[in-house]
Order: sequence, then C-alpha cells, then structure tokens
Amino acid sequence: MNVVNVSPRRKELTRVAAQMFVQEGFDRTTVRMLAQEMGIKSGSLFHHFRDKQEILCAVIEEGTQNALAIARDALAQCAGTPEARLHAMARAHLETLLTDRNAHVVALYEWRRLDEASREHLIHLRDAYEALWQMVIADALEAGLIRGDKFLVSRFVLGALNWTVRWYDPAGSRSPEELAHELIGMITLPEPAHAR
Repeated sequence: MNVVNVSPRRKELTRVAAQMFVQEGFDRTTVRMLAQEMGIKSGSLFHHFRDKQEILCAVIEEGTQNALAIARDALAQCAGTPEARLHAMARAHLETLLTDRNAHVVALYEWRRLDEASREHLIHLRDAYEALWQMVIADALEAGLIRGDKFLVSRFVLGALNWTVRWYDPAGSRSPEELAHELIGMITLPEPAHAR
C-alpha cells in the first residue's frame, strides 16, 4: 500500500466524500463538487485517488474496517454467554452506525454503485463482518435464546439495526446501550426453549 493511502489528508478527504455521497448521492456528486467541498482543486484530488470510484471504495472500506474492529473488540470484552455476545454485537453495530454514520449509509445504499473490481476488493470485509454475526446468532440458536433460520435471523437483525440510521436520535431518550438491549429483547425468547 502506498503511504499516501494511509495519510491523514486522504482520511480527511474520505470523510468529506462520505458526507457528500450521503447528501447528494454517489451519482450526483461530481469530482468538482468533492474538490470544492474539500477546499482543493479538482486536479489535486487525483494525487490522492485515481477516480471517483476509488473514493467510493475508500469510504466503504474504511467504514467496514471500523465496524469489524469495533465488533471484534466488543466480542473480546464481553462475557462469553450467547446472550452477552448477541447484545455486544448489537451495541457495537449501533455504535458504528452512530459514530461513523456517513460511511455506513454509503455502504448500505451505494454498494451497488461499486464496479466489479471494487466489489471484489471489499467483499472479504463484508463477508468477515457478516460471518461474525452468523457465528453469534448460531450460538444463540443453539442455546435456545432465539429461534428460526440462521440466515434469515441474521438478515432480520442486521436490517433492523441498519434502519436505525433513519430514525434514531443519539440525543434522544435512549442510549445505544439501551436501544441494543431493547432490540435484542424483541427477538430473544423469555427463557431457553428446552426449559419450557
């Protein structure tokens, strides 16, 4: 990896680009608009990125790497029970969405705009994140904490958590911790199925 790829300036440009892609949409955001928002000339943008597609790839890559790091850290620090792990993953997901909202909105809504090479570059990160969820959900299913198909449950949970970017107000009455607790409470059984 080229040193410029990890430079503070490139990171700042990636953050600004994420904000523009959320506000305007990827298709409507031009290189000229990005450069103006970043306070540089259009040509200078190409010292950091090859083209707009590479900027989109950088936004999604950074957001997904952050999500993966936060999730792994949350799992490492929580109690090892299936319920604690499920709650830790939900809280980590909300924390990621709320602290790095723009990158995640872009990843959710602009993934389809990636070209094939960018998708191939990023797919392992997305798969690694989803694999963490499927592992935690599989443990919860085995423990009788939840019921259903592992794939469908993971899609349902991630869908509900992702949708919070549309309506959740961090300054509102519920903290991310409380929201994670309530959302997980909605899908978990009151007691293990084998104990009923």
